[in-house]
Amino acid sequence: MFEPIQRVPGDAILGLIQEFKQDDNPNKVDLGVGVYRDENGVTPIMRAVKQAEKQLISDEKTKAYIGSHGDPDYGSYVLKTVFGANSKVLKDNRASATQSPGGTGALRLAADFIASQLSGKSIWLSDPTWPNHLGVFEAAGVDIQRYPYVDENNRLDFAGMLDALKQIPTGDIVLLHACCHNPTGFDLNHEQWQTVLDVVQERDLLPLVDFAYQGFGDGLDEDAYGVRLLADQLDEMIVTQSCSKNFGIYRERTGCFIAIARNTEEMEDVRSQLAITARENYSNPPAHGSAIVATIFNSEELTAQWHEELDEMRNRINQLRQDFVAGLKPHGLDEQFAHVAEQRGMFSYTGLTKDQVDALRDKHSIYMVGSGRANVAGLSSKNLEYVCKAIADVVK
Repeated sequence: MFEPIQRVPGDAILGLIQEFKQDDNPNKVDLGVGVYRDENGVTPIMRAVKQAEKQLISDEKTKAYIGSHGDPDYGSYVLKTVFGANSKVLKDNRASATQSPGGTGALRLAADFIASQLSGKSIWLSDPTWPNHLGVFEAAGVDIQRYPYVDENNRLDFAGMLDALKQIPTGDIVLLHACCHNPTGFDLNHEQWQTVLDVVQERDLLPLVDFAYQGFGDGLDEDAYGVRLLADQLDEMIVTQSCSKNFGIYRERTGCFIAIARNTEEMEDVRSQLAITARENYSNPPAHGSAIVATIFNSEELTAQWHEELDEMRNRINQLRQDFVAGLKPHGLDEQFAHVAEQRGMFSYTGLTKDQVDALRDKHSIYMVGSGRANVAGLSSKNLEYVCKAIADVVK
């Protein structure tokens, strides 16, 4: 029965991992895989996470299922982190949190919810966007449309984005990146968020905000600006959230689907449907990651430590952006790549072409995605000069 099955190409980023591992160049640099790395190239376990896990091992009493909506303490903490402890939405009990296996699991819940409950509606994705957005919504059978996000000069194309949003049919869904846009690193400022809100209201669109990198841009509260603005002004919206990055618990697969409804009654209606959607997907989410997060938030000491460590990671990335541009100055390329210092989050749409990316890999063993997207956290004081020289070589 398996004979007709055809082999398909593997995931491009996962393929880069394998190529990188097989490369015997001692100077090789991985700027492709989307995980945080420290100065030594390691994805560290946060000290707050280590302490929380020690406590969990000591105190955990059961391995029973935690239910389709997940750990209620985790959900409560996520809602407060996303919307703020004094959010009117939370006071009015209009938001529902459903724990998911990572941010990708939250997106799949959103996709299945849209397909089953909002049949006939299209979802509009930025061009470019995280590639798996396309895969997740295609797999659920949701019609996908695109709006421009980057222009031919590799800068945020807000005018083009706005023109496209104004043409979206009433009632469609528009996916927005809350911060640290993946893959470009170009984020909306406060004025632009307000303009997007105006269009969403005029067109009666349903925003789905992907919030995978809270705390990696300018700070936990600062990165939530767009989400909170929309939540304060709209009756309905969806947020997909992840703790994988800001807690460094990638393999624990810890995310959350959040729905805001017009009132408590409608929120409970949506929540009932989400329980079924989760049940049909994976039954119950994994418990360990959410228990780590809840344990940290339950402790003032661990919460303070987590804030400190998250600040360290964000500041390191932002400093690397500045250092990268400065490192290109001796090669006369600092102005060409000045946008890298203005971007936010781990990723940068560098502006390098596919041929230049291929040359970096083949000549210098520097690996990044073919689109020119680089993981800035893969840079360090040890490899920065080497990377800058290599980029100057392939650009010139």
